[in-house]
Amino acid sequence: MNISETVEGLSRNERRLMLALHAAGGCSTPEELIAAKSFDLEVEIMGSASWLASKGLAEIKESTSRFYELADAGVVSAGLPERRAIRALDAAGGSMSLKDLSEALPGGDDKIAIGWLKRKGLADMVKEGDSRVLILTDKGRKALEERTPDEELLERMLSGPVPEEEADASAIKDLKGRQGMVQDRIVTDRRITLTPEGTQAVLSGMELKEEITDITDRIIQSGRWKDAEFRKYDVQTFAPAVSPAKKHPLTRLGAEVRRLFTDMGFTEFDGEYVQPAFWNLDVLFTPQDHPARDLQDTFYLESPSSIRIKDEGLVDAVRRIHEDGGDTGSTGWGGVWSRERAEAALLRTHTTVNSIRYVSEHPDPPVKMFSLSRIFRKESIDSTHLPEFTQIEGIIIDENGNFDMLVSVIREFYSRMGFDQIRIRPAYFPYTEPSLELEVFFNGKWMELGGAGIFRPEVVAPFGVKHPVLAWGFGFERLAMLKWNITDIRDLYISDLDDLKRIKVL
Repeated sequence: MNISETVEGLSRNERRLMLALHAAGGCSTPEELIAAKSFDLEVEIMGSASWLASKGLAEIKESTSRFYELADAGVVSAGLPERRAIRALDAAGGSMSLKDLSEALPGGDDKIAIGWLKRKGLADMVKEGDSRVLILTDKGRKALEERTPDEELLERMLSGPVPEEEADASAIKDLKGRQGMVQDRIVTDRRITLTPEGTQAVLSGMELKEEITDITDRIIQSGRWKDAEFRKYDVQTFAPAVSPAKKHPLTRLGAEVRRLFTDMGFTEFDGEYVQPAFWNLDVLFTPQDHPARDLQDTFYLESPSSIRIKDEGLVDAVRRIHEDGGDTGSTGWGGVWSRERAEAALLRTHTTVNSIRYVSEHPDPPVKMFSLSRIFRKESIDSTHLPEFTQIEGIIIDENGNFDMLVSVIREFYSRMGFDQIRIRPAYFPYTEPSLELEVFFNGKWMELGGAGIFRPEVVAPFGVKHPVLAWGFGFERLAMLKWNITDIRDLYISDLDDLKRIKVL
């Protein structure tokens, strides 16, 4: 496209800006253009400048500067706590008890002052009898006659913001350690310059004329269109990408998981987040001294701190199974089972609690249930762990249920999810026997997705279940990470708009 065609495709504001820049010598800032009455708003200037830059007619250069300013000017007039403290110490003869200092500096300022006195070496603290006394040091006496670097900086800030390069770095660090005293101000300088092509376009005879950009029925009916100048449409001009509205990828993946299970004949079920340890752990034959019950692994509640189990028959059955195996043929875990510990309220640590509650209500086959819901564990947040995440849970109760059926269902589900290379390896869980862990091959290595197994007799006996219960629990977020090649689990919940726009719907 030649220069004349480019000029014909310019908007009125683009022409205004080019003419204003040319009048200013080819370069100017938004503030200067507004002061010269060329524009009223900076957003108009920068919007037009961005379009001119995309067409090669102007350049935009930005630079940022950091300034420091007072958040509260009152702190300077009142004086820093340590300044008031050394004055009080000097007035008291160079030493003062902590009690006297608290009276001289009320409102908690005495505690702040003590910390800074010791940090700056302005006073020493010694013990005299049963009390502690502050004694002014030589440095503290010297400070009575001169200001410290941070005080000098505060004085400068009274006159206005101080540039970063003119501020003492250690003083700034100290002042920022005091809440609400100083704050940063970032100033961005923008300068717009005509390119040689832009200057050529202005000199080609550019005029600022009113033009029609939108055709309306009023323009057509009035006949104004006959004498009007229309802005040409440039098909080569940059235009922002338009993204359609779509559901969050995790929502879509959850819907896909639900659809696959329902297509396989499963019913969805969910329960409460808050559970007694009885259902979350004890019913699942997890010993009461198991590490999973520790405070560092589980979120226990303060209110309510416990949840009463009303079914005394079930409580007694679970107690006997833990202590000596009951009628299951197991030896149990031994020791004395604690009802108090079993009734502790917690946030569920797995959705297997959904499975066993469903089994308690539906003990007879055929049963096919799944859940997709939140669980909570006291994990430190990093690239592979979150304290709150989602688990894919499921059970099958079938007269002919066995380990081969369990493996086949799992393979079928993940095959439909797009994972063809799957392998099974032995594992251990307190509530299943045999137990397995599932791995899929992805990006050249095997990745673990979760565990499964057949509920032990100690788990199902209290509910009168006579047939095998196949159970599994898999990580939902791990599945999402594998499908979209995400290496940091936190990226799934940051909701970066640009990333969400780029993710395909299908």
